[in-house]
Amino acid sequence: MMQTFKRLFVLGLLISLLAGCANVGRQFPVAPIGQIKIGQTSKDDLRNTFGEPWRTGVEDGKQTWTYGHYRYSAFGAAQTRDLVIYFNDQDRVTSYNFNSTYPEDQR
Repeated sequence: MMQTFKRLFVLGLLISLLAGCANVGRQFPVAPIGQIKIGQTSKDDLRNTFGEPWRTGVEDGKQTWTYGHYRYSAFGAAQTRDLVIYFNDQDRVTSYNFNSTYPEDQR
């Protein structure tokens, strides 16, 4: 009886720990962000470098792509990283934003 209780307790503890963490989005490389050139970098260039965007949309009439990875934990600070890219009608980058709370990106 006590052995069963211990096993259930350990199983419950493991489930609680796993339930306390969540990942949303996809990992993407950060180093090539500095290579994005306004007016020059194309959607094809970005696909080759970063893969398919995690999310697409429209803001102020401009098409946007978002590469994002968000790691949430019930037991610590969230770590978030996103790259939002805006395009013109010729599918070239007009601007982009990169934001991150990852310590390695703060350099």
